[in-house]
Amino acid sequence: MGLHEQSRGRKPSEYDQNNKLPEWKHKWPVFGELHSKAAQATVARFHRNLSNLRKKKEKGYKVGRLKRQAPTEYRSVTYNQSGFDLDEKRGHDKYAYVCFSKIGWVKIRYSRPIPDHATVKEVTFKKETTGEWFVSFGLETDDGGLPEKPNVDSLNTSNSVGIDLGILSYIHTSDGKTVDWLGLEDEYERLRREQRKLSRKEHGSNNYEKQRLKVAKIKRHIRRKVIDYQHKLTTWLVTEYDAVFIEDLNVQSMLQGDGNARNKQDVAWRQFITLLEYKADLHGTHVVQVQARGTTKECASCGVETAKSIWVREHSCPSCGFETDRDANAAMNVLKRGFSELGLGWPEDTPVETVTATDTADFQRMSASHVIETGSLPS
Repeated sequence: MGLHEQSRGRKPSEYDQNNKLPEWKHKWPVFGELHSKAAQATVARFHRNLSNLRKKKEKGYKVGRLKRQAPTEYRSVTYNQSGFDLDEKRGHDKYAYVCFSKIGWVKIRYSRPIPDHATVKEVTFKKETTGEWFVSFGLETDDGGLPEKPNVDSLNTSNSVGIDLGILSYIHTSDGKTVDWLGLEDEYERLRREQRKLSRKEHGSNNYEKQRLKVAKIKRHIRRKVIDYQHKLTTWLVTEYDAVFIEDLNVQSMLQGDGNARNKQDVAWRQFITLLEYKADLHGTHVVQVQARGTTKECASCGVETAKSIWVREHSCPSCGFETDRDANAAMNVLKRGFSELGLGWPEDTPVETVTATDTADFQRMSASHVIETGSLPS
């Protein structure tokens, strides 16, 4: 961006900055060390981040400004459409080679093979905080292989489910199932212990860097366990049911609410919902987000609202006398709103009275390990 543009207060567009790249290469040699497509992808990322901040601000979120990263902190480069070459013939078994313009050939190990019918459109070369390097591929595939979702009119409503994202349980379903949290207490205790050690090291020293890597690897271990758990859980849901209805949550306010002590890395609700929608497309299942406001207060039997503090775990309607677990009531309301969203009536064979009342021992409680076993399907 030129100084005359700054003085007029005009913000350059992505198109303007891409046109400036050739000029910048002559002015600053460092730009010549980067492939043109990688430079354009960096400009695109900058404007995408600005757009995301603007959208969050329009929705009422408090947002700050983008922070400038030091060259040592900029850990990824993306090549879009050109500037890379994949050579699978040179590798053996799970190995292959990728050539990046301005970098050279890099040997990689696949986490899973690239499908034969897929075309590689984008490649990202990234360094993790643990010091490991990863290559991720953006693929273009023929969607003709994806199963079609059943027509809404022919949807099996008796095999549909409402999901309440819980606090005591990870999820609670409208048909009386609860799924426990993934046990990460030992991992978080180890993380806290190693972080205390890190705080006692001199910043920038060799010992500090060694300890920082230990902390980064523990965080990576936790992150991988959570994402694996969510993959298995979402696979189980989309293969078990024809339609899954879930709350469209204000995740930020939910996590900041009083009495919610669950670690934010444990929760990752938005990530969970994104995975659920992705898996639904793969397995031909309907996933619908519904308005979350009032699902806990509203009685699933008669619709009368009753305020509850977060520590009150039972629903007891003063109007009709219906009693059940708080999260079960919310899940049934999610199910009803999902039917309404699709223009379907409340099925006669799914009365709320069939759901067990206050005694939670009668609910089908599922452990995290059970979900991991039953959800271990191709994703």
